Amino acid sequence: MLFRLLFLAALLLIHGELRAEPLPAAAGFASKLVIYPAKGPANSCGAGCDRWIAVEGIVDQAAASRISRFLRGVKDTQRPIYFHSPGGSVEPAYVIARLLRSRKAVARVGRTIVTACAAGTQVDDACLKIKNGGGEVEAEIETSHAMCNSACSYLFLGATTREVAPDAAVAVHNSRLTLVVRGHPPAQAVAAFKDRSMAKADRERASFIAAMGIHHELDDLIRTVKFENKHILTRHELYRFGIDTRTMSETAWTLQAAARPYVHKVASVKKRDDASFRTMEWRLFCENKDRARLTFIREFDKSAPAMNAVIMMAGSEKPVSFATFPVRIGTFEAWNGTIASAAMNTLLAVPHLQMAEATLLPGGTISQEIFNIDASGLEPAWTKLLASCPAVPSSVKPIIASPGLTSAPAR
Repeated sequence: MLFRLLFLAALLLIHGELRAEPLPAAAGFASKLVIYPAKGPANSCGAGCDRWIAVEGIVDQAAASRISRFLRGVKDTQRPIYFHSPGGSVEPAYVIARLLRSRKAVARVGRTIVTACAAGTQVDDACLKIKNGGGEVEAEIETSHAMCNSACSYLFLGATTREVAPDAAVAVHNSRLTLVVRGHPPAQAVAAFKDRSMAKADRERASFIAAMGIHHELDDLIRTVKFENKHILTRHELYRFGIDTRTMSETAWTLQAAARPYVHKVASVKKRDDASFRTMEWRLFCENKDRARLTFIREFDKSAPAMNAVIMMAGSEKPVSFATFPVRIGTFEAWNGTIASAAMNTLLAVPHLQMAEATLLPGGTISQEIFNIDASGLEPAWTKLLASCPAVPSSVKPIIASPGLTSAPAR
């Protein structure tokens, strides 16, 4: 009886907070969750979308009340929400997730780069003052290196529409119970409280994941990942668990700063025969004012028949042809083609481009797969690249494009 009284008294002195907090190496985030409205260029958050809600930083205990107050003032429940967070406290994450579910929210993973903070770190005091000012801020979205990890993944699950770009990450790991102990309760009382709390947390997480319509395999996986580690969900896992069920995910076309700048796009496409995905990449270089070079890089199965032809089309116009034989390195192959300036104008004028892959199968039959890729970001990114492109050398004749979309042979 005496031990039981001591145990009950000890529980009054122990308070637990369950955290799926960021790993020590995580940096560059606000110390508490920040939410603000952002506006970008036309189609910056998808076709016909130029406004979104940014949610970033560490999930703190008071985050749910701030998110709730903010969303009450947003009438457009389908305005996309972009998350960028290393994690934080679990309990408020569940509350926010259920709030998002009640709004049938659209969630994506992406970094909001505020224009007025370009000279800072995006999390310095001056920039946080702008983000917390209550007004809409001018910004752009970057998915490269964006993350929604740990407790943020629970926020993400609350949305009814969830989209993860192929260059963004959603990572999970098991939670850690942070105890606040006052006085000197018996060690066995502390251990018992911790065990009971973690068991309860496991049950609550499993129940939450099921309520969000996610496969229980996600919970099974989380249980195996130590708090000190993290597991970045693969595209196959995102699809299999029911988190992002799109058969194709893609980035916008973006300008990449490099020794030789280029316009870049990445896509992850589900294979027709199974649930696995393959990666594709496009790199558009400016050779001179009258000619561009497009490199198409794709992951391929070594056991599959060799790809015989790849073309890109803009609507029903004449296609851009790639080199007859690709360059293969490991499990990737690269196809190259050149595009005349007039043909480039055709590419820039359409909302979608078509990619066609044709394979000659045994027996002489041809297997062909055609899919669309979004042209969002291509025109502004190409315009910026073209500004730094060299003029046509006087010794080189410009490529004369015939009507429609044409291409020159790769060299």
